[in-house]
Amino acid sequence: MQKSFLLIFTLIITYSSVYSQQESINILFIGNSLTYTNNLPQLVKTHAKQKGIEINTQMIAFPNYAIEDHWNDGQVQKLISSNKFDYVILQQGPSSQSDGRKMLIEYGKKYKSLCEINNAKLCYFMVWPSLNYYNTFDDVIKNHEDAASINNSILLPVGKVWKGYIDTYKDIDYYSADKFHPSKKGSHATAKIIVEHLLLQ
Repeated sequence: MQKSFLLIFTLIITYSSVYSQQESINILFIGNSLTYTNNLPQLVKTHAKQKGIEINTQMIAFPNYAIEDHWNDGQVQKLISSNKFDYVILQQGPSSQSDGRKMLIEYGKKYKSLCEINNAKLCYFMVWPSLNYYNTFDDVIKNHEDAASINNSILLPVGKVWKGYIDTYKDIDYYSADKFHPSKKGSHATAKIIVEHLLLQ
């Protein structure tokens, strides 16, 4: 009887220890102004908390940067190799053209390999084209979907949801005045989509 009690007690303690270690999820955002505008990582953290999920976020994002630029700088390798991130979210420009598609796939492969070594899951943050190039939206969607599939990574289909919203309601209020960067409403919608597809499925 005493041994059974001790075994059950030990299992409870072990389970509690594992649960507490998994309470907080660590996410690294890698991108450019589409990520740091309106502080998207903080919005994701806020939306996740509303769902009862605690996350920690870190961001490395610079104006006009692509995932190739981040890789060549070398800082992202150090961050990912710290082995403290559960998810690494990649974001670059719309990538509707062939060079953008190639970069999403080829550099995504580099990030994927590094993530696997460090027990992190790679995610593609699908963005959107500027309103002036709205006709390229389908190519943006396809190239992100293909890159995520080829590199066996998680797809965060923000751009696809944006397009569905705009096409349905004929409303462009997800865009800011410059017709490219997200408005506050657009960033909140983006954060909600990321939380739903990354943490609630």
